[in-house]
Amino acid sequence: MKWPLLFACALCTAFGLLLGVLLPIDLLPAPPDEAGAVTLPAPLEPSGSSSGSSAEEPALDQTDHFALLQAACEVCDAIARRDFAALASYVHPQRGVTFTPYSTVDFETDLTFTADQIRNLEQDPATYTWGLEDGRGEPIQMTMAQYLDRYVWDADYTKAPEIGIDRVITGGNALENLAEAYEGCRFVDFCHPSADPVNNGLDWSSLKLVFQGEEDGWYLVGIVHGEWTI
Repeated sequence: MKWPLLFACALCTAFGLLLGVLLPIDLLPAPPDEAGAVTLPAPLEPSGSSSGSSAEEPALDQTDHFALLQAACEVCDAIARRDFAALASYVHPQRGVTFTPYSTVDFETDLTFTADQIRNLEQDPATYTWGLEDGRGEPIQMTMAQYLDRYVWDADYTKAPEIGIDRVITGGNALENLAEAYEGCRFVDFCHPSADPVNNGLDWSSLKLVFQGEEDGWYLVGIVHGEWTI
């Protein structure tokens, strides 16, 4: 009995044609291009998703003490290791970083360097005038490497026993005008207070790192050294 079988085949064929009209899905890949590559149909994206995009990073919270302190500690560590590439990565790309030898910030005499200059610090043989030496009034004439040894890393500030956020720990005769000079910025004070009573409190030193907040993070704009002055 072939009639039932022929009837079933005809019914399946008709159903297939009807389905093809109602649901026109191309199951075959596109023909090869001139180079012989075959372009497969692009997969469908989930509803509500955007192609190739990821969530944007949140803007910097300038009240976040932890992020500020983390940046300051990483800068300290880079200076301690003499990793000038790492240090340069924190320098503000437009403003640069300004060096102050004695607490009082003076943009007319303090020197400012770009990130590239910091990155190539070890290859810089030039002698700069950084201001006047306390007590003597003689020009501070040093290379950048010499200045770092004397007026930046005169102590190991990664082991500073006292740290102040937006607060000067110890001051002397010099005017502490950091907050006014760097308006809108924040700073971290790494301080070694006086350790020997024989020195009557005159052997303290500090390193203040000043940062300007941008949307993508904290950038170093000032390195202010502090010590007792006459």
